[in-house]
Amino acid sequence: MTIKPLIILPDPLLRQVSKPVERVDSDILKLADDMLETMYDAPGIGLAAVQVGVARRLLVIDVSREDEEKQPLVFINPEILTSSDERSTYEEGCLSIPDYYAEVERPAKVTVRSIDREGKEQTTEAEGLLATCLQHEIDHLNGVLFIDHISRLKREMVIKKFTKAARGKAI
Repeated sequence: MTIKPLIILPDPLLRQVSKPVERVDSDILKLADDMLETMYDAPGIGLAAVQVGVARRLLVIDVSREDEEKQPLVFINPEILTSSDERSTYEEGCLSIPDYYAEVERPAKVTVRSIDREGKEQTTEAEGLLATCLQHEIDHLNGVLFIDHISRLKREMVIKKFTKAARGKAI
């Protein structure tokens, strides 16, 4: 497995809508394994393929605690079928927006349809942190970042900060 470099804001790739995965093959499975390795190394609890420079509808998640056995989940072509009216708020962060966190309100429960590692359709009922993480990562596949769910002023400040930092690295 390979740890991949992460795409960081303001990279325009983060705003692209990812294309569906046509078939689950060895390349997609290797990418999923590399993404898990990258996510664990970062460390994070979720990662979308676009965050490692591959605009495909693939994401990995592991919301297990540090003291628990790892429970990696792979979602290929995930789509939210239903979301609850009930809301929950979590402090979110993002590996593509390092060291920035903000409270984000989202539906408390979601039902997600996707394809698993074996190419079979699966339906996942999620609530709590898993529901938040799934929504955050599916947003990535649609070119949406968690900062799009906060106030315009805060979002513009974050984008400005990361744009300035990116310019500094380019020199």
